[in-house]
Parts: sequence; C-alpha cells; structure tokens
Amino acid sequence: MNQTEQRIEGVLEPAVAAFGCAIWGVEYQSAGKRARLRVYIDKPGGVSIGDCERVSREVGDVLDLEGLIEQSYDLEVSSPGFNRILFKAEQCASNVGETVEVRLNFPFEGRRRFVGLLSGVADAQILLRIEDAEYLLPLENVQRARVIPRFG
Repeated sequence: MNQTEQRIEGVLEPAVAAFGCAIWGVEYQSAGKRARLRVYIDKPGGVSIGDCERVSREVGDVLDLEGLIEQSYDLEVSSPGFNRILFKAEQCASNVGETVEVRLNFPFEGRRRFVGLLSGVADAQILLRIEDAEYLLPLENVQRARVIPRFG
C-alpha cells in the first residue's frame, strides 16, 4: 500500500473495528476528477452484505469529516473474497502453502508476473516456488499478490 492508502487505513481502522471487523486492505485510485476507494474488510466467520453496508455508511461519514479525499470519489466496501489480495507481509505469511499470482513493479529475471506456491516470507521477501525453481521476491517490488483459490 502507498502512503495515502496507509493514512486512510489508519484513520478508518477504529470505525471499522467498532463493527467487529478489521481492515484487510485499502486501494485508492485517483483518475481525473473522480477517485475510487476500495476498503476490504474481514472478520472471523466471514463478512456479510450487512457488514459491508454498515461499514460503508460509517466509513463514508468518517472520510467526509476528516477530509482525506478532496475530490469526488466512489466508495466500495467488500470482503477480500476467495481470491484475496495480500496487502501485508503478515497476510502473505498466513497464506504460505497457497498458490498465488504475483505481479511486480519492475521485472525480475525478465518477468513481471509469477504464479506459484507461496513457500515462505522472511526479511521483507517472499519465497515463491514454480515447478523446480524458487524465486525470492522483495515485497517492496510486489505490485499485487493475489491468492488463487482451489475448488473441489
């Protein structure tokens, strides 16, 4: 997450916690006159549509009071879902053993996209296993990491 997203998360965290939820991650995209803010929430046992509605109303009020976003914006509050984005090192660590898709900001060994088994997290790096090869990718270079769900 960038600094704006981290600041938004810090301001919204108490409001979201008041509903028994935690912020999984924040995505903020500013394009032209309108911006989009996505707030992913989670809680033990999962998030309901009602949780998203209640948190959305509260988060909208907090954002308006704090004036963090100066332009018009669309607010989306949702569950991280099955194919959840991994925003933090702790989230990566709790998903070791899962298959993930990783997109990098800058190419590593000529590639920016990797799909493989998340084997570990240490020293601000993730270890990704793809067939017989292992890649140690710095978290600071990870643009997005997403769990690929297994069904059946």
